[in-house]
Amino acid sequence: MTATTRDHTLLELIGMLIDPAARPDPYPLYSRIRELGPSVLDLALWENPGIVISSYRECEAVLRDPRMSSQRGRDRNLADLMPSGAPSSVRQRWFLSLDPPDHTRLRRLVSAAFTARRIGRLSERISELVDELLDRAAERDAPFDIVEDLAYPLPMTVICEMLGVPAADHEQVRDWSSRLTRLIDGFGAPPTGESVSGLLALNVYLNELIASRQADPGDDLVSALIAVREGGDSLSHDELVSIVALLLVAGHETTVNLIANGALALLRHPDHFAALRENPQLADAVVEETLRYDPPVHITARVATEDMELSGVRLRRGAMVVLLLAAAHRDPGETDNPDAFDPYRPEIKHLAFGLGPHYCLGAPLARLEARLALTRLVQRLPEPALLQDPPPYRDHVNLRGPLSITVPRPSLRA
Repeated sequence: MTATTRDHTLLELIGMLIDPAARPDPYPLYSRIRELGPSVLDLALWENPGIVISSYRECEAVLRDPRMSSQRGRDRNLADLMPSGAPSSVRQRWFLSLDPPDHTRLRRLVSAAFTARRIGRLSERISELVDELLDRAAERDAPFDIVEDLAYPLPMTVICEMLGVPAADHEQVRDWSSRLTRLIDGFGAPPTGESVSGLLALNVYLNELIASRQADPGDDLVSALIAVREGGDSLSHDELVSIVALLLVAGHETTVNLIANGALALLRHPDHFAALRENPQLADAVVEETLRYDPPVHITARVATEDMELSGVRLRRGAMVVLLLAAAHRDPGETDNPDAFDPYRPEIKHLAFGLGPHYCLGAPLARLEARLALTRLVQRLPEPALLQDPPPYRDHVNLRGPLSITVPRPSLRA
């Protein structure tokens, strides 16, 4: 296959991947893309031709490569769509899209407040919330929707309570977050009116929330972020807003998919479902295998900071490098029998939380929530049967996950 034919084939496969028809099972397409090897992708909305990589080792190498920038430009398009009275915080980049030294500084300040100790204290509260949600579902004479009744409200409630968002505002925040996630749905698609309105509304709300905490601090993460001082440095108001927005969105959107994808895999594999029910110590391995087998985030990207050769392809400075993480996780060159869901693997390797300086700050919280949710779920589902398979999926290429997973209702708490 010539390079031109390969690149044209890639474009066709990307088009098929974006099609909602692929949402229930994109993995055959990922396999075909991976078999092509590194391929050039030339999209009209990109300044330079980019490259798509999908093998594990190449994705890992790019995530570690200091020549690769996390600063992916969408600010100009966003600025053009914002009304004149929009708060300045909408133009503040989320720190996961910054490079050192800016990223290093902001991550250090956030880490001073978003501590392992703070997360560790949440275990009892998360367990309590899981049982409350399952109790509520058990009391209804209706099928149980694992997504709507557990996977979504659990991480949403946890992160909102951490940040001090009033309970009455949780549903509104959820709506804004759902809309703005379109901004990170892969392949650099331009922002839509829906995503921009979500970003704007959330920023207006968080400007007010932060102002209220500055006037009257509480025992919440927002107040802790306001109070952080490291070597005389602190977070500006706009930095605070962007960080809280990131924590809200990343703190639940990806965890929803992690819990839902894990539950779906267990329901499709009754032997592993029963094993987890009998041995809760298996939960950590179930979560890690879910992160590999069906990750909550499928795509990430970097930008070349210089003219370079990558995997045999010449790239110009500014070229986009798209990493298909979900394809890399099922690379047979890295994992034996990669299309099988197997929590008993001797080694479970994945890139679901990234690598290096951009390793996900919220990984311990996501793992904790998923472990507690899945452990209790298998204990309280007397009839672990899918009422619809495949389930309907959210219309997201990147943050791919089920829209609903219906099963017979859980049992009342013993």
